[in-house]
Amino acid sequence: MQGSQGSNEHETVGAYALGILDDAEATAFEAHLATCEWCAQQLDELAGMEPMLAALADLPGTGTPAIAESLAAKPSPRLVERLVDDVGERRALKRRRSFYMIAAAAALIIAGPLAVIAANGGDSSGSSGTVASPAKTTFDTLSDKVTATDASTKVTATVAMSKKDWGTLGVVELKNVKGPLKCSLIAVGKNGERETMSSWSVPAWGYGIANATKTEAKNPLYAQGGAAFTPNEIDHFEVMTFDGKKLVAVDA
Repeated sequence: MQGSQGSNEHETVGAYALGILDDAEATAFEAHLATCEWCAQQLDELAGMEPMLAALADLPGTGTPAIAESLAAKPSPRLVERLVDDVGERRALKRRRSFYMIAAAAALIIAGPLAVIAANGGDSSGSSGTVASPAKTTFDTLSDKVTATDASTKVTATVAMSKKDWGTLGVVELKNVKGPLKCSLIAVGKNGERETMSSWSVPAWGYGIANATKTEAKNPLYAQGGAAFTPNEIDHFEVMTFDGKKLVAVDA
């Protein structure tokens, strides 16, 4: 990317927002981003889209009306129409890169000791040597936060949000949730409409378990997404399992 200028660099903003650039490409684009107001604006508009676009790209019928029929709470077309047709191809490239990284790691393990930087599925525990995830970083920078704990499930969710030109950027911090589960963060509008902001999996050991013996289980989960609603149009948020169980609801 360093060898090309102009439009090619601008076109990289979508891949950067999806998190599919390798380290060298990401570093090169960040240097360009520091001096390009247009790319900075585009990146702000695309923030939080990667989890939802990735889920949509893996569904059958991507880019067709079948997408709408695949989700109980439908993401707004305004959020995905520009990228969802392209994300499948980009994720295939990312999977190929991941294969080469795994092969290299296996060679290092055979050759000798391997130093590992723990990321707990991409989330930060705040401990030394742990890499903070983009969702955790965004969560920490947002001041508008709402929290609730469900009396039955004991799951605690804190949703941080920010108004954007396209709607609402949201990051959920989830604690005291045990797996295995597949969950979604859903924004429920004051008009009764529902929009899925993000989806994720919870491993068997869970997230944010205070007395857990496994280090990864002590760390909260952070998931980032977006909704077409503006913040003042949202009544509340719900964390739901894929089989329809409500883990916790948080008033907006």
